[in-house]
Amino acid sequence: MHAYDAAVWRAVLFDFGGVITSSPFDAFASYEARVGLPDGFIRALNARDVHDNAWARLERNDVGVDEFIALFEAEARAAGGELDGAEVLACLRGELRPRVVSAVQTCAARFTTAILTNNFLTGSDEWSATGTFAAVAEAVDVVVESSRVGCRKPEPRFYELALAEIGVAADEAVFLDDLGVNLRPARELGMATIKVVDPDAAMDELGALLGIDL
Repeated sequence: MHAYDAAVWRAVLFDFGGVITSSPFDAFASYEARVGLPDGFIRALNARDVHDNAWARLERNDVGVDEFIALFEAEARAAGGELDGAEVLACLRGELRPRVVSAVQTCAARFTTAILTNNFLTGSDEWSATGTFAAVAEAVDVVVESSRVGCRKPEPRFYELALAEIGVAADEAVFLDDLGVNLRPARELGMATIKVVDPDAAMDELGALLGIDL
């Protein structure tokens, strides 16, 4: 029995890429296979110097896209591979998962809801106002974007900002992400966490935790 079984939930927080949309990791794997790099090369690259590598700096809006591409390609070469940074960024455009979108909408009718996303694309007004991201963002109360707030998951400050903006305590919130490294700080703050590997299984788990049909 979980320690939070008797909790009173006030908020549900969703990651975007890999939770509400399909995971970019599949697109990364396809790109790696196409250019002859080992499976997982890009993910391993992004796991090095996790707070200060090119990817982290892009998501905090410390660098622009062009500078990111140069830095990222240099990191890849140092690790023994050749990457086209622009093609890697194109891998981030995932497809919406209908059941998860429906769950977001159902939760939004009963709880405070938020999207917590490490991004750079949605940091532009053009991207935020149109397309896939905007369609879901309209359903939630708050969107916290790394490119706008200047910090990113898994930095504790990111979660603290999110909780302050929605006005709930950590132990009143449930957070869903597809990466364990991003869930750990939320859990340490006191949130209930759900790792999204199979989206249907994750929605079943969320529904059971909240006591609603998703």
